[in-house]
Amino acid sequence: MPERLHKLLAAAGLGSRREIEDWIRAGRISVNGALATIGQSIELRDRVMIDKKPFRFKLESKTGKPRPPRVLLYNKPEGEIVSRDDPEGRPSVFLQLPRLRGAKWIAVGRLDINSGGLLLFTTSGDLANRLMHPRYEIEREYAVRIMGLLSQAQAQQLLDGIELEEGIAKFDRIEDQGGEGSNHWYHVVLKEGRKREVRRIFQAIGLMVSRLIRVRYGDIMLPSRVKRGQSLDLEPLQVEALLRSVGMIEPQEEKPHVTKRHVVSSHDVKPSQPTRAGQGKTGPARKASRAGHPFPGRDSGENAPRQRRKPR
Repeated sequence: MPERLHKLLAAAGLGSRREIEDWIRAGRISVNGALATIGQSIELRDRVMIDKKPFRFKLESKTGKPRPPRVLLYNKPEGEIVSRDDPEGRPSVFLQLPRLRGAKWIAVGRLDINSGGLLLFTTSGDLANRLMHPRYEIEREYAVRIMGLLSQAQAQQLLDGIELEEGIAKFDRIEDQGGEGSNHWYHVVLKEGRKREVRRIFQAIGLMVSRLIRVRYGDIMLPSRVKRGQSLDLEPLQVEALLRSVGMIEPQEEKPHVTKRHVVSSHDVKPSQPTRAGQGKTGPARKASRAGHPFPGRDSGENAPRQRRKPR
């Protein structure tokens, strides 16, 4: 069945759909000897050339369809940037990831250099777009340490909405995780990923964030066994559940061993080892509260504060 050229190439991990369209406009792609056009549909047997070099789609031997994308979970330490090019030569998260052949890792959102925690990477530009686009309303959850205590009135203000330069921003949920003085932790949930949004929301009401850790993206938690600087490949069934959750494959009756929540647990595939000496500990741990918590009993790992013990 014919598919859009830019969609297939993005799904193959060559870049986002927008990047592929730019390549087509620049005349870098041809199909069956003729220059490709925007919106062109092709079949997998068609001869595709990129920069005058043949490109072959990797297919599953049983179905003849393109192979599902890889999805990688990475525990980003503070001090790394989410960029391949940096004039200042700072450490990049891309240098810590497994190497690919015939594809590239696409970051699902960003974390600034002073923030850490869960980062997702995939070889599918289409999947990355769906996980980031505001219309899909994918939740992001952060553990936040602030200087001071959030009053009830301030918390309500953050839930109602704060005026930022680009418009109204707000949290969907706020959970007090305990602590005293300059070591008080909260968990906040929002459904978009503007630049430094969590920090700017708190700053708008006069509170400074001293530490920020992303602990969840959609249904995917940061497992406690994945230490800072380590990565973890999602299993095929986990990738399938993720693709289904964003509408990239048709929904079907859930299998007994596939759950809707908690796509990754602390007992999954052995993660990669830290790439630099000194990486390992992720800081404060958190025990999810069952009362009123959206996912009671889930493994939230050691990357966020516990309720009944002061974080370090």
